[in-house]
This record gives sequence, C-alpha cells and structure tokens, in this order.
Amino acid sequence: MIECHGLTKVYLSGENETHALRGVSLTIGPGEFVAIMGPSGSGKSTLMHILGALDTPTAGEYLFDGDDISTISDDDLAEIRRTRIGFVFQSFNLLPRATVMRNVVLPLVYAGVSREEREERGAEVLRRAGLEEPHWTHLSNQLSGGQIQRVAIARALINEPALILADEPTGNLDTQTGEVIMGTFAELNANGHTIVLITHETTVAAHARRTIRIQDGLIVSDQRNGHAPRQPRVDPGRAKPGEVRA
Repeated sequence: MIECHGLTKVYLSGENETHALRGVSLTIGPGEFVAIMGPSGSGKSTLMHILGALDTPTAGEYLFDGDDISTISDDDLAEIRRTRIGFVFQSFNLLPRATVMRNVVLPLVYAGVSREEREERGAEVLRRAGLEEPHWTHLSNQLSGGQIQRVAIARALINEPALILADEPTGNLDTQTGEVIMGTFAELNANGHTIVLITHETTVAAHARRTIRIQDGLIVSDQRNGHAPRQPRVDPGRAKPGEVRA
C-alpha cells in the first residue's frame, strides 16, 4: 500500500534550511498496524503529512497504492485524501455546534449523498467506533474526551478509506480512556483496516504490531512487536462483539 524511497524534506526560512527528513525508505502493506515513534522534531509528523498526501517531499518517491504522489495534480490529491485516507487528529477538529451525526457525515454532504444514505452510513461507522445512541444527537461539546475521539474515528471511517492515519490519537486523553481508544484501533485493524499512528508514547506504540522509530529525520529502527494482536478492550458501556444488550 505504501512505498517510500529516499524521502527528503527540506524547509526553507530565508537562507536557513531545516532538514526534516533525510532519506527515509519504508514499505507498509495492506492490513498492517504500524506505530511511528520519535521525539519532538524527529520528523515523524512531517512523514505523516507526506503519507497523508498533505505535503510532498523535496526529493524521493512516495507510491500510494501504486500511484506516484509527486506526479498527481492537486485536485487528484484532494480526491485521494477525501476517499482513500482517513485522518484522526489529537485536537479532534470537530465542529462544536454541530451534532455528532452531522460531524461524521459532513464529508458525504459535500459529496452529494442522500440524507437517508448519510444517516445509515453514519450510524454504521459510529457503532464501529464504539459510540451508540442517544449520543448521535448530542453536540460534540457535550461529550467526554473519549467520546469525542470516537466521533473523530467514525468520521475517518465514513468514506471507507484504505488507510487510517492517526496523529497522537490519545494525546488529549487520560490513560484509561486512551487504552480504550487504542482498543478501538486494534479492533478496526482486526477487521482489515490499515492503520498508521504517530506517537511518542511506548505504551501506545505497544498496541501496534510494528514500530518504526525515527530520529533526526532518519529511521533508526523498524521492528515487529513481540506479541500477538491485542484483543480489543471493551468500553464498560459497550456490548462485546456478538453480545446483545437490552
């Protein structure tokens, strides 16, 4: 799904150059669950922006599903971001005065999908993200941090993307809630979604099946995590798979 060869990213500020990436090469296959770790300034966020087609490298090659991102027009890049990549951000980026359902289905509104289909697909992804009714009619600013992150995950799933990118998805959450959210990602991965998350926390990276460490713009290690895929943690208020609640 992802092939990167010699990615370099240089930012210019006047006569000063900042080398965020210094020749990064990696491959990520369909269905993988990968954590990219590194300290602040290591280049991990720059790498994520390139993987998400939000930025382009100064040099090197990035192939997404076989397409060379560097040769694609801005309009086509926007289409890739809209239909093939789902984003989950640390800051959530939800509309505070819109309902949960409205936040989730907004991409479908812009795509001209009918209201009936929007609500049907919205309900499906909200349940997959672990948020049940009656929360769907609440405003996003009426929810807890963990519930808001579930809404952000559901929004990332609404177009059935091939790839989900998560940038510090537990950064604004307490430890227990963060564990529950990571369980949701594990469940999504078990159901076939490719997930790449950016984190600086080893406890978060441990949920992934592979950890790539980056420092000073270079990959310093790339290893498979030595555990079986984690079983999803179930929110106390949420039914287990196959369980029917009254």
